[in-house]
Amino acid sequence: MTVPPLVSLTARRIGASLITLFFVSLAVFGIAQLMEGDVAEAILGQSATPEALAGLRAAMHLDQPAWARYLDWAGGVLVGDPGRSLITGLPVWEMIAARLGNSLTLAGLTALVSVPLALLLGIVAAVKRGTAFDRAISIATIGVVSVPEFLIATLAVMLFAVTLRWLPALSSTRDVHSMWDLLRVFALPVFSLACFVMAQMVRMTRAAVIDALDTSYAEAARLKGCSPARVVLRHALPNAVGPIANAIALSLSTLLGGVIVVEIIFNYPGVARLMVDAVATRDLPLVQTVAIIFCIAYLLLVTTADVVAILANPRLRHR
Repeated sequence: MTVPPLVSLTARRIGASLITLFFVSLAVFGIAQLMEGDVAEAILGQSATPEALAGLRAAMHLDQPAWARYLDWAGGVLVGDPGRSLITGLPVWEMIAARLGNSLTLAGLTALVSVPLALLLGIVAAVKRGTAFDRAISIATIGVVSVPEFLIATLAVMLFAVTLRWLPALSSTRDVHSMWDLLRVFALPVFSLACFVMAQMVRMTRAAVIDALDTSYAEAARLKGCSPARVVLRHALPNAVGPIANAIALSLSTLLGGVIVVEIIFNYPGVARLMVDAVATRDLPLVQTVAIIFCIAYLLLVTTADVVAILANPRLRHR
């Protein structure tokens, strides 16, 4: 039985993602073991006796070999039970679930704002390449890409929260009771994340559309008298779907790093903030599980973009 090329390519992409996830789990576990100190020292303090530390480590199974602890944790993750927090004793999934909705809300609002606006700016800049608008967009995106997320967020707080006092410096979903509250609470975090996400997406979208506009079929459409809008919408964009999908996926993947910075600066109760707190207390099961969730989110974005690129490119579909 012959496997269709599309199914074969998609299966290879998914298989590569699963292999990557396995090696990432090994790397995450290994890096977590290299952190200075452990949870026993965090709980008992610096004045704890060696006997007390040894007893607590034995009770938490921290005295087992690293390979045994990895198999125990990885096996639990595979069946949906990554264990319990070493600090609170609560199930790890329960702690993550309490924060996951907040992080998804922040990421969803950022994507809702940044993706349409970035695509619009990238397409318009490509159509008007060489103009003052195109140069302004290029300068702005290069400037934003060169600036780290924490600086953008800090400057936004200083301007809109401290100086102008238009928006709150801290963000919490508990303060949302109306649409106006939603806008005020999420304005600064979403703005900080969207700036960085959009800068990457605008540049890659502009490059993809320019490549499509420079092809022979786009030139033929122009020679036939098609309007610029028709050339872009009917000829260039359908053939730039693959690169644009990759641009969106790669840009949204930066949310995984930016959300950590933003949640810390704005004291936002999300999963990234939970992981940072877990690192401080050496709560390894929680740190490892959140890191794997971030990795899964990244791989889902990249794999989805690859599948979209395959569907949009006849040469890949029939290769």
